[in-house]
Formats: sequence, structure tokens, C-alpha cells
Amino acid sequence: MLYAILIIYLAVMLGIGIYCRRKTSSVSDFVLGGRSLGGWFTAFAYGTSYFSAVVFIGYAGQFGWSYGVSAAWIGIGNAFLGSTLAWLVLGKRTRIISKHLNASTMPEFFEKRYDSKSLKIVSAVIVFVFLIPYTASVYNGLSRLFGMAFNIPYSACIIAMAVLTAAYVILGGYKATAINDFVQGIIMLAGIAAVVICVINGKGGWIEATAALGEITDKGVEAGTLNSLFGPDPINLLGVVILTSLGTWGLPQMVQKFYAIKDNKAITRGTVISTVFALVVAGGSYLMGGFGRLYGAADAETAAATGRALIETGSNGKLAYDSIVPAMLQAALPELLIGIVVVLVLSASMSTLSSLVLTSSSTLTIDLIKPFYKKEMNDTKQVLIMRILIAVFLLISVIIALNPNAYISTLMSISWGALAGAFLAPFMYGLFSKKVTKAAVWASFVTGVGITVIHMIIFSLGFFPEATKAADSLKLNMASPINAGAIAMIVGLIIVPVVSAFTKVKNPEHVEEIFADCKKQLAEKEV
Repeated sequence: MLYAILIIYLAVMLGIGIYCRRKTSSVSDFVLGGRSLGGWFTAFAYGTSYFSAVVFIGYAGQFGWSYGVSAAWIGIGNAFLGSTLAWLVLGKRTRIISKHLNASTMPEFFEKRYDSKSLKIVSAVIVFVFLIPYTASVYNGLSRLFGMAFNIPYSACIIAMAVLTAAYVILGGYKATAINDFVQGIIMLAGIAAVVICVINGKGGWIEATAALGEITDKGVEAGTLNSLFGPDPINLLGVVILTSLGTWGLPQMVQKFYAIKDNKAITRGTVISTVFALVVAGGSYLMGGFGRLYGAADAETAAATGRALIETGSNGKLAYDSIVPAMLQAALPELLIGIVVVLVLSASMSTLSSLVLTSSSTLTIDLIKPFYKKEMNDTKQVLIMRILIAVFLLISVIIALNPNAYISTLMSISWGALAGAFLAPFMYGLFSKKVTKAAVWASFVTGVGITVIHMIIFSLGFFPEATKAADSLKLNMASPINAGAIAMIVGLIIVPVVSAFTKVKNPEHVEEIFADCKKQLAEKEV
């Protein structure tokens, strides 16, 4: 039954890719679907790109284990800060200004908004480099679930996923991705609801399950905190909310969805749809993960005494957080529902992967290769190069993902911290303020990437292990790449207006023209 469900799903996805192949001829078609998608398709594309195996397997497992039911606040933050406000604040202006500038990618936006080719080149490199660990994290989460359901080796799962994703993205581009996202989104909504119900009912219902959760004590966890409103560690919980919610405002694969939407009416509709989608999918995933300790134990003695599954440890001796949710699902769900969940996570992951590889390949082609290409590069050549780069990007990310000790949350946090830390402030301020300068954008790039890389060298690579101990003793947890990512974004939001106040706009007439057109179009839509 599991294999039958999986084969049907994959056949539908590939069929959509083949169908859209005939409708994808130009660069605009391949990258933005011709800027013709409505609110439903764009909202589902946004939501399915936002939430993948990274959330369902990695983040839900790790933060549900750490914070209990209060982890649901992350999903609520994702819905209202990462979806509702992102659409309300960025949606209309991103669509209008990107169309006025004829920008298809975020680096192209930086070039034309700030009149700087060097900004485009550097931002394109940042996009390519830091989308790779995010892609690897998606493979990681999906492969663990497949290993649980089908007993397939980890490496085989990763390679198969790369081939399947490449197939339908290379065939159909953005339009195939958007249609698949819609189908995948429906599966995700139904599947998450069913899983949450089964997980809670498997422990006697809400009242009994939360009561049992409150009795659990562990290292750093006091009785009554895992079932409390803000959990055992509200400060670090806030850091996760900021990174996973505000981060979407500066991620190229998320913002690019606003480039492709057809009109402002579709944005209004998409705001509501994306919010509901995030509440169900993200809220449900984190709430489910909050009950992880009722199904798994970190040591053999507790597992034997309580009948819970023993959560495995990695070769580094640390708890393998990415195995928590698979262990929960195996204990709580019947075989048929496990098959549906596998398709659910496959849906979420393939949609996110397709968005990542499409963003990366289009950025490299349009922003790095085309400007230095000696001959005229027509649409056919550009689309061909994008298709080749999709395969290259997937190959590199597969090599990284084949390291099973790379935790999902760590990989994703490095990616989101660098990208959103560098891009969020200059992109958002650039949509609303004429005063943002080229120097301020450079400052944001340097601090966003700098904070992430320096933190990774100090903590993730273990160069200064004593620093980790000091941070733990002070309960600051500065070793967390999630907190580093949140700090990078906040620093960017501060440094861009400060630097802009002491530097001059390079081409004020160009900026005036952009904002005059934006003001005119916003006024026309409001009449």
C-alpha cells in the first residue's frame, strides 16, 4: 500500500512537469510563470516553499522536544509574522517595483534599485552559496522519514529525491512548480490535521497527554514546564520565532513569489490563504512535535521503563533530533496513514526543493553568467543553462546532505541567517524609502554574512568549545545558529538606516522615477 500511494503521487508530479514543458519557452515563463499566477496558486507556492521536511521532521522534532507544547508559538509566529505581515507589507510593492525594474531575481532587484552591478554579483554569490545548506537540510529530513517507512538506506533516499526533483523542475520551471505546489499543499493540509489528531489521541487525548507531558523532568527541564504556555526556555523560543518568521521577508525563494503574482487583488486573496495554510501546517507540525517526549526517550533506562522508543544518537554522541518525529509517527500511526504522511512530507519537501533550485539556477544564469557572456544570450540559451545549473546545484547539495551528522536545524539556520541577515533590511527598506544608499546595502551584506560565518567558525566547527560551555553556563545559548541568525537580521534592520543617514543616494532621479510609478499604480488600484 505504501508503495502504491508513493508511485501514484510521483506519476502525477512528473505528469504536471511534462504538461508544463510545452508552456515554458521564455525566461519569464521558466522563472516567474509569465507573472500570471493568481492568489490561490501563489499562496500555496509560498506556503509549500516555506514549510518542508525541515519543519515537519527537523524543527518540530528538536523544538517540540526542547519546548513542549509551547513550540506551537513558532507556528503561530510563522502564520502572522512570516505570512500575514509579509504579504501585507511586501506583497504589492514587490510586485509593482520588480515589474517596473524588470527584475526576475533578488540580485537583479538590488542591481536596478541601487544602480549597482557589483551588488548584483555579490548577492548572487551569497544566494548560491547559502541556499545549498538549506537544500541539504530538506534532503536530510525527508530521507530519515523514508528510512523509517520503507527501510531504504539514507544515501539512496537522498539521491532518488534529487533525481525526481530535477526531473519536474527542469521540465516545467516555475509554472510546473506552482501547479505541483497547489496539489502538494492540499495533501499537506489534510495530512497534518490527521497526524496531529492521531498523535494526541494516541496518548489519551489533549487533557491526558498534556498532563503526562507536565510530569516529565529532564536535564534543564522542570516539572510543569513542557505543558506550560511559554515552555522551559522562552528567550530561546523567541529566537526561533524571529528566525523562522521574519526570515522569510529576506529569503529570495520566498520574496520571488510576489514577483510572479498577477495583480493586487490576487495579493489580497493570497494573504488570507497563506495565513490559514501556515496556521494549519506550521502550527500543527510544532504542536505535534511538542508531544515527542511522550513517544521517545533519550536513554535506554527510561525507554525500557516507559515503553517509549529509544531516540538514537549520532556518531558525535548527541541526541539525533531528526529521528524524533519518525519515531513518533511509527508508534502513533497505522500503516495507511504512514503512507499518507510520507506523501505529505514528500510533497512539502519537493515543493521547497523545487523553489530553492529554481531560485539558485535563475540567479546564477541571469545575474552572473549572462552579464559576462560574450555573445548575445537569448531566452533559449538562458533556459538551457538554468536547467543545467539545477542539476549541478542538486549534486552539490546531495554531497553535503550525505553527512548524516549535519542536523537539519543547524543547516537551515546557517542558510536563513546569512540570506535574511544580508538581504532583509536592504530589500524591505528599498521598497519604502528613497533614502537607502548603496553603502548601506553593502553594510547589510557584510554584517549578515559576517555574523553567520564567524559564528559558524567559532561554534559549529568547534574551534572554541570552551565558548560553548560559557554560553551554556550563562544560559545565553549563543552557540545556537538560530539565535545568530535572528541577531544578524536585527543588526541589518538597524545598520541600514544608520549608514543611509551618513551616506548619499547615488542616483536620486532614478529612485524618484521608481517611487513615482509605484505611487501611481498603488493609487490606481485603490480607486
